[in-house]
Amino acid sequence: MRIRNAFPVFGLLATFALAGCSTTSDSASVDDKGAGPTVQTAQIFTDAYGLTKDAGYSLPAIPIDRVKPQFRRQVVSYQTTERPGTIIVNTRERFLYYILANGKAMRYGIGVGKQGFAWAGTAYVAWKQEWPNWHPPKEMAVRRPDLAKYVEDGMGPGLSNPLGARAMYLFNEDGKDTLFRLHGTPEWASIGTAASSGCIRLMNQDVIDLYSRVRPGKGTSKVVVIQ
Repeated sequence: MRIRNAFPVFGLLATFALAGCSTTSDSASVDDKGAGPTVQTAQIFTDAYGLTKDAGYSLPAIPIDRVKPQFRRQVVSYQTTERPGTIIVNTRERFLYYILANGKAMRYGIGVGKQGFAWAGTAYVAWKQEWPNWHPPKEMAVRRPDLAKYVEDGMGPGLSNPLGARAMYLFNEDGKDTLFRLHGTPEWASIGTAASSGCIRLMNQDVIDLYSRVRPGKGTSKVVVIQ
């Protein structure tokens, strides 16, 4: 496997960083009334979820008609004082906004795990990785002995990897790891839900799109997490 976009300065942190998230679902959907204020949609990308070839992998098509329309990738009106390129994660609404110019944002549906609700504040994407390894937390291995073998060595990248096709790692203003991740998931049905564990997950086709827009580094990839 070739090395993909892991910033060397953070390389030694990879094992620890990846231990913070998983995507095992035991979920409850947010009801429509909790989906946030009504916004005007300028464009919806319903056709963006077909079979996707990526780095030698074939991501299966998502049956997007089974995903609520509000959780599909779309350009929406969004008024904010944050500059373009900022990511705003609203864990209650189950939306992630990537701020565009002229009062617009690219909005993605997300799934939120317990770790996702454990932190709010301002951070930045310190580094990002394509097709990352997954290291389940030790606490999960206690509940799931079949996962214990992955705690140290990790699960290699692939279609069943809980971190999906991409992962982005958030550090705070002091340069410390928040253990908060934005990552893909093969469990498309968990989008719009609060799952049993994990950080913030997007459908794989969506996380690939978001990943292509994000430039890691303090000052270039501000992330605001609100609850």
